[in-house]
Amino acid sequence: MNLSNYYWSFKSVLPHKFCDEVIAYALSKQETMAKTGGYEKEEMNKEELLNMQKKRKSDLVWLSDPWIYKEIHPYIHTANKNSGWNFDWDFSESCQFTKYKLNQFYDWHCDSWDKPYDKPEDPNSHGKVRKLSVTCQLTDSSEYVGGELQFDTRSYDPHMRDEDKHVITSKEILPKGSIVVFPSFVWHRVQPVTKGTRYSLVMWNLGYPFK
Repeated sequence: MNLSNYYWSFKSVLPHKFCDEVIAYALSKQETMAKTGGYEKEEMNKEELLNMQKKRKSDLVWLSDPWIYKEIHPYIHTANKNSGWNFDWDFSESCQFTKYKLNQFYDWHCDSWDKPYDKPEDPNSHGKVRKLSVTCQLTDSSEYVGGELQFDTRSYDPHMRDEDKHVITSKEILPKGSIVVFPSFVWHRVQPVTKGTRYSLVMWNLGYPFK
């Protein structure tokens, strides 16, 4: 699908108090090692762990508190309309509070899957797909180095592909309290943090498959 807008941003819209409260709340909980597709099982052997950490290395906490959704949802609706996507969605998964410390990163990936969720026990997600992804900046970019959020916008003929042209670094996300919303099928990555710690909050929003 070709897009005229690969992401939609809101600069410094979340109050610093809200950002600080999310950070403090998440840090009070038990964090877990971030995993990625194909490595979801509880126990991994050394080789599986090394292979996974070639693609992703970070720590996270899952949050699903109404006060967090209430603050962020209006921006998702606005981005969905103003960008021209107009995707039908009706449910948000648990939020992922992510901590990127020294040398931690998340290489190229997209958030959507090739099939809808098969979860009959969960009517909120069963038969649905991820349509809109959200990244919220909880720390200001002055507090760390690296950790750039980048998007791959290649939508033209292979012989014309040039990373200098089709990889976009989102500078809009840098100020504390900023939000970036994008279709979940868009490829993106977080570059390694080389100094300090970057805290972010990620949310995925579901709807029935595109028709």
